[in-house]
Amino acid sequence: MSKIAFILLCHKDPSAIIKQAQGLTAAGDYISIHFDARARPEEYRQLRDALDENPNITFAQKRIKCGWGEWSLVQASLNAIESAMQAFPRATHFYMLSGDCMPIKSAHYIHRFLDQDDCDYIESFDYFESNWIKTGWKEERLIYRHWVNERTQKWLFYTMFKVQRQLGLKRSIPQDLQVQIGSQWWCLRRQTIEQILEFSSARKDVMRFFKTTWIPDETFFQTLVRHLVPEREIRARTLTFLLFTDYGMPVVFYNDHYDMLICQDYLFAHKISPEATHLKARLSALFSAGSFQFKVSNEGRNLFQFLTGRGRIGRRFGTRFWETECSLGRDRELMILVCKKWHVAKRLAERIRRVTDLTAIDYLFNEENTPMHDLGGLQLGLGKRTRHRRALLRMLFDYYDTNRLVLCIDTGNLDLFQDFCGDRALTRLLEIECTFTDEYLIGHAMRVGLAGPQTPPETLNRLLPTIRNDMAHESDRLHDQEFANHYRLRQDSTIEERIEPIAKFLSLPEDKAREIAETDYLFAD
Repeated sequence: MSKIAFILLCHKDPSAIIKQAQGLTAAGDYISIHFDARARPEEYRQLRDALDENPNITFAQKRIKCGWGEWSLVQASLNAIESAMQAFPRATHFYMLSGDCMPIKSAHYIHRFLDQDDCDYIESFDYFESNWIKTGWKEERLIYRHWVNERTQKWLFYTMFKVQRQLGLKRSIPQDLQVQIGSQWWCLRRQTIEQILEFSSARKDVMRFFKTTWIPDETFFQTLVRHLVPEREIRARTLTFLLFTDYGMPVVFYNDHYDMLICQDYLFAHKISPEATHLKARLSALFSAGSFQFKVSNEGRNLFQFLTGRGRIGRRFGTRFWETECSLGRDRELMILVCKKWHVAKRLAERIRRVTDLTAIDYLFNEENTPMHDLGGLQLGLGKRTRHRRALLRMLFDYYDTNRLVLCIDTGNLDLFQDFCGDRALTRLLEIECTFTDEYLIGHAMRVGLAGPQTPPETLNRLLPTIRNDMAHESDRLHDQEFANHYRLRQDSTIEERIEPIAKFLSLPEDKAREIAETDYLFAD
């Protein structure tokens, strides 16, 4: 069975580190601690006094001062690794952690997970070809030398960079290396660690190169593992669950995140709040729980994006450049079926096509696979369709040789309604107001990735009111706009009550509107 040597980098809160180390070693695993040399001496003494008697705990023989983005973080890791290699000859895996990490699975589950596949777990993507770096420097991290800390010596850091760039002092990447990048939280086998230490000792040129790169903890181990280990033995993922905000800051987990965390397909979670004492207690108990059945649904990332995105809905400041003086046409009519249940609007659109000579198009701005004719590439991709929305509709009017077009749009696309209702063309809305059962909302959550087949009922029960309120909020926002020619068709209405809004929406006589209103199973889920 696997035996894990945890490599712990930490710099504060010795009381929490003591609890963390004691908890991780209680299952028979090991831990090697590097406590930042910048910390107060009495804090380090507190650690040693509490943990020195534990045979499964060791400390890095040499402590160094660490700084974000510096080589010091890699060197501290190597120092802790070397101590672990000497102290724990039975360790089969080495797992990088910080003081903010906590297990989100039981020890039994973690060992069984590592036993089932003989491989290394480390994010390692091509540095130049991947999109891992979203903004900021890319090549500059490597081809220029960075000797000082960007956060503590900002002026000197950027001055040295500018001087190198002005003088053309670029350097080459070691020719036999293909630089990789990824998360610093990895889990490597003992034989891989041995190869890394041997390579580091033999290749002084590579060590000199990485020592003056910027943020090497995202590239050093990632590059060496790809260089030394066959690809079939590497899983390019981290086993530590972490999230980042839109501003690049790590998301901090609190007491109410327990159910979400244990459902993720990871072994540990990074950035547990120091104040989340209840969460830490529950996770510690879970780690020592023995055999435990985990329902892995793995919807955490999508759920985070959904919940944070709800607070960022606003009108844009000005007209986009491609929309300036781009009207659909004063003599044209755009009739929009507005509905959250797409299958309901599609049924009504199909009925409209059968009963009238109108062209009705399904969710053009919401579904990638909506059937479309070739419009010179403008129809390719939801992003392009939305950016060039008016130009696209003008082409559709022309393609179908009509001045009257029916379109299905989701209730959440308020910017589209604002655009089209503000156009010179005559725009009418028919909002189809549906009821949403819990069963439908659960299916919706699964379709959009907010939940999965294994999501616990407790998580769903907390999530459903939020989804229901979100749908109601979209409808309220639409009503608040007070658009002209906004008609409503309610699910609980009778056929007679449906005739009038359909007739006004489509400018049809009563007999034709009745045929459409009598659509079978219109609201069936």
